[in-house]
Amino acid sequence: MLDIERWQEIFDTLRKNKLRSFLTGISVASGIFILVILLGFGQGMRNGIEQEFKQDAATSLWVWPGVTSKEHKGLNPGRRITLTNENYNKATALFQEEIEYGSSRVFVNNVAVNYKKESLVYGVQGVSANFQFIENAKMIDGRFINYQDEETTAKVAVIGKKIRTDVFKDVATPIGEYIKLSGIPFKIIGVFTEYEDREEERIYIPITSAQKVFNGGDRVNNMSFTLPAKDNFDEAVAEATRFKANLKSFLQQSHTIAPDDTSGLDVWSAMEEAKRYYGLTNNIKIFFWFVGVCTIIAGVVGVSNIMLIVVKERTKEIGIRKALGAKPWSIIGMILHEAIFVTAISGFAGLIFSMALLEIVGPHIEIDYVLNPSVNFNVAFTTVIVLVVAGTIAGFFPAWRAAKVHTIEALRDE
Repeated sequence: MLDIERWQEIFDTLRKNKLRSFLTGISVASGIFILVILLGFGQGMRNGIEQEFKQDAATSLWVWPGVTSKEHKGLNPGRRITLTNENYNKATALFQEEIEYGSSRVFVNNVAVNYKKESLVYGVQGVSANFQFIENAKMIDGRFINYQDEETTAKVAVIGKKIRTDVFKDVATPIGEYIKLSGIPFKIIGVFTEYEDREEERIYIPITSAQKVFNGGDRVNNMSFTLPAKDNFDEAVAEATRFKANLKSFLQQSHTIAPDDTSGLDVWSAMEEAKRYYGLTNNIKIFFWFVGVCTIIAGVVGVSNIMLIVVKERTKEIGIRKALGAKPWSIIGMILHEAIFVTAISGFAGLIFSMALLEIVGPHIEIDYVLNPSVNFNVAFTTVIVLVVAGTIAGFFPAWRAAKVHTIEALRDE
């Protein structure tokens, strides 16, 4: 490999066939480039999906009532199911050893929101103290609703960061300010932030205040729970699946809903959705690997074909070398060095260009379910090494063919 004359010979050959060498290098470099970009976007999709699930706690489950679609125990289909405080209290008591956090929620509809003389258009929801952890709401000022607020039916409110930015930009802090909900003053006690702006356009008040002040009775719009985190993802999914089935069965019995009625009640599990999406991204990544590897194989085949042409063009030269005493492995080494050089330089060029592109452009990509496409450098580097080995193998067969040419036949070649 340190033979200066051999390297001079390789460079002379490449200079004499610039276009052919360039096109061969492009085919190899493009294979690595395409594979790295595809793997980067595969990881970007996984990052985007993880970001989506971070909006709520990873182990959260949400219960939504619906309308029955099947007759059950003498009750006709078409019944609208209404969840109540009793449903939530019994569920938390029944599954208290399995639940980490729980909260019911009430949407306060048809309420006028005002700050001083300004009319605001934001959603108002009644929640409990634990809802902060279920929704992954982070406090940036003040505090969230607590148990005492619920017990005393306190007229307090927690607003999103976007509301503070839009409405309270002229005050140092909105804490202590009052907003009116249908003419009733609620004191702002905290400001929260979430992953999406639309989540920050909410006003949270104690669920007891939402029910009593705005005539909600004991009705709740949905219920949510989180389960303790597990070290193993599959174990967490299995636990979430089991809990979901038990919770749904309990609520179906409470509301006389047929076990196979899928529209009467819905329980959504973040862990099950995560497993489904991760399975999808894994399949996409496998497909990306397949496309990338096929592209690399095409490049390697191109190298092999070029080496065959090189052998054909240099047949007479090879005959002269053999007549002068060149050994077969010397002939093989001459051809292999060129194949390895072209494959390695092209492969690393494709790697560097693709990695640089992902590093520069990746953080600025803003596409749904795609976030910061990137690829593990060790994986990409290993792929290039495999490519070089494949190029070596691809060049070996033409080199072996050259070494097997009879000296007399080679010297007669025109």
